[in-house]
Amino acid sequence: MNVRGVLLTGGTGFIGGHAIRAFRSRGVAVWVWSRDAARAQRRLPGVHAVAALSEIPADAPIDAIVNLAGAAAIGPPWTAARRRVLVDSRVKTTEAVIAWCASRATRPAVLVSASAIGYYGPGDDAWFDERSPPQAMFQSQLCVAREAATHPAEALGIRVVNLRIGLVLGSDGGILRQLALAARLGGAAVIGDGRQWMSWIHIDDLLRIVDRVIGESSWSGAVNAVGPHPVRQREFQQALTRALHRPLLLRIPAALLRLSLGEMAELLVKGQRVAPRRLADAGFTFAHPDLDGALRHLVQWGQA
Repeated sequence: MNVRGVLLTGGTGFIGGHAIRAFRSRGVAVWVWSRDAARAQRRLPGVHAVAALSEIPADAPIDAIVNLAGAAAIGPPWTAARRRVLVDSRVKTTEAVIAWCASRATRPAVLVSASAIGYYGPGDDAWFDERSPPQAMFQSQLCVAREAATHPAEALGIRVVNLRIGLVLGSDGGILRQLALAARLGGAAVIGDGRQWMSWIHIDDLLRIVDRVIGESSWSGAVNAVGPHPVRQREFQQALTRALHRPLLLRIPAALLRLSLGEMAELLVKGQRVAPRRLADAGFTFAHPDLDGALRHLVQWGQA
């Protein structure tokens, strides 16, 4: 599919910034919906930032939507009010985008919406793939709600892809920036017994997946956007400290995290071993399939 224009939500975030640069490098017009359009325009030169979707001209050619908006799951405690913020920031944004699509004479062909591997809930050593069911806990139901909010787009003739994204490794945000800073300061730590799985993906591979599911009309439904080789948390920290030439000396007891963070701690204490089954079946080749190589690449380019 020849993409002339893209609408992004969450364009001022870590993944959004990378996506915008990738689209603009190919001459694609990028529209960003932001609550603070003036600030977004200053931060993202060359894009069209709007505070309301109604500000987008009716004749603007927008062929795809990349829906990344959503408050960070790891942050303030998951009180009832915070849970509502997390749900609303995902569901209401998605609903608004679909309502805007319905109002247009020419609708985007595809909606790519960011879900997360939190859909599957915590696991032990078993593999999760796109056929695995969610669990009856908040992190799963948050993802279920976001994906369900995309379904009305299908009735409008819009192809929908829900990317269940793992831990994204990149330069200017996300988990790696935080972990690398801690490691450089001597604060790298094993969490609990360190055996929980971390399903990760390099930002470059995530952007290639976005391009593929936009460009090929055969893609729809859930797609696990993770690399092929998850690692245990201890192994991740060992690889990171090795790449940064720093020691790994600390351990954070799981009980302490559960006491301080409540259910949110399960995101850190229990991991998920997720397989990119649909990508593998389609012959997708990862540029950065192995953690050591991915970290070397990011460190080499000053990205970690």
